[in-house]
Amino acid sequence: MNIAALCPQRKQRAKHTVMASRTHVQRVRILYKTILRLHRGLPAEVRPLGDGYVRDEFRRHKGCVESEAIVFLHEWTNYAVSLAEQLGLRGPHMAQPLGRYLKEKDIEKMRDEQVCQLYELMIAATGKPMDAKEKR
Repeated sequence: MNIAALCPQRKQRAKHTVMASRTHVQRVRILYKTILRLHRGLPAEVRPLGDGYVRDEFRRHKGCVESEAIVFLHEWTNYAVSLAEQLGLRGPHMAQPLGRYLKEKDIEKMRDEQVCQLYELMIAATGKPMDAKEKR
């Protein structure tokens, strides 16, 4: 028995859901490729680190729930916009130094694994761990 033939609205709804999923997948792919393109403007020594981190994060969140996906895409979009501004893609006079300082309240909002990941990124980018004097 073909349920779709009995209920044409159900078939239409299923088609709409697939289209919405494709649209989401396309948006994620565009964001991912945009970030990797922006990374071409990074210094050669940090580009592999940035590219690897982006790949890992997008892979890790591939099957996340919708609420996490919304936050994930929002934060990565903010990153892409911020990086574009820092690289001066609106013109060389608009370029800013790379990176930004994190406020203590932002770090407090992070999970322990995120803080560890951030620390590992800092070590990989700078080549040295932060000592107690530098923390404050």
